[in-house]
Amino acid sequence: MELEEVYRRDLNLLVALKVLLDECSVSRAAVRLNLSQSAMSRVLGRLRDLLGDPLFTRQGQSLLPTQRALELNEQLNEPLESLRLLLTPSDFEPAACAQTFKIATTDYAMQTILPFALPRIYQEAPHISLAFSPLQHDNLLSQLTSGGCDLAICRPGADVEPLCHQLLGLVSVFCLVSQNHPLANKTLTFQDYLTYPHAMIAVSDGVKALIDEQLRGHPQPKMVLRASHLEAALAIIEQMPLIITVPADLAYLVADRYQLMVKPLPFEFKPFEYSLLWHARCEHSASQIWLRNIIKEECGRLINSRIHDIGLL
Repeated sequence: MELEEVYRRDLNLLVALKVLLDECSVSRAAVRLNLSQSAMSRVLGRLRDLLGDPLFTRQGQSLLPTQRALELNEQLNEPLESLRLLLTPSDFEPAACAQTFKIATTDYAMQTILPFALPRIYQEAPHISLAFSPLQHDNLLSQLTSGGCDLAICRPGADVEPLCHQLLGLVSVFCLVSQNHPLANKTLTFQDYLTYPHAMIAVSDGVKALIDEQLRGHPQPKMVLRASHLEAALAIIEQMPLIITVPADLAYLVADRYQLMVKPLPFEFKPFEYSLLWHARCEHSASQIWLRNIIKEECGRLINSRIHDIGLL
């Protein structure tokens, strides 16, 4: 029988048959299904027509299943139990979850934000797998639909509809210079920023566009290096007086690791939002809600504490 033909059948009748087989009584089956006895009798008649078998014969006050009914009883047990479990809401148990979650994110988030959420994620759900994909700003909607990504962590664009989103926190921007830089022990001025050579790193998650907007109407800084990874700029930062402009928390992380100097921007810069984004298809998934909540709590707390440490709030 084709699936379309199954759709045209009243599958509730199979539930009624199971109850009749359990009770072997029309009246008791009617009580369980909240039907009148006459309505239950009509259901039995429809079952006989559907299955081409009497299904029961009367023996005193009880119904005696036919051989066909007994065979059906065995066949119904597993699919009806599976259907019952499917329709029964269940609490999500992270410890038992073995799901793979696919997350689209930036190098910036991978280096400075997500590492602080991973320990708790794996502590609560040791059997899950996480797969990270490079975030594509121009194809974000596609990544979260046909691309199979469950969520994204990034600076959202101007229009994120129809995606759901939740703010993680605000991220500011600072500058890095070497300890041998002429400005290492001086205040970075606006003229300095325009004069000295710069390196722009893709990890910065669109920072250049935001900086360019702030510098509109002024000479553009000299860009001597554009690279996908910070290491390229670090390799030459001692050889030339580079200024590297990156998100503030990344600046402090790198400065501590490579003995660099951190300088605030010499002009007004409004911190930008960093957010979780996901498609509506994942909105009500218990496992997805659990993962989003952990990332929100752990990463959001981290971003906000850094903002306070840096003195932005």
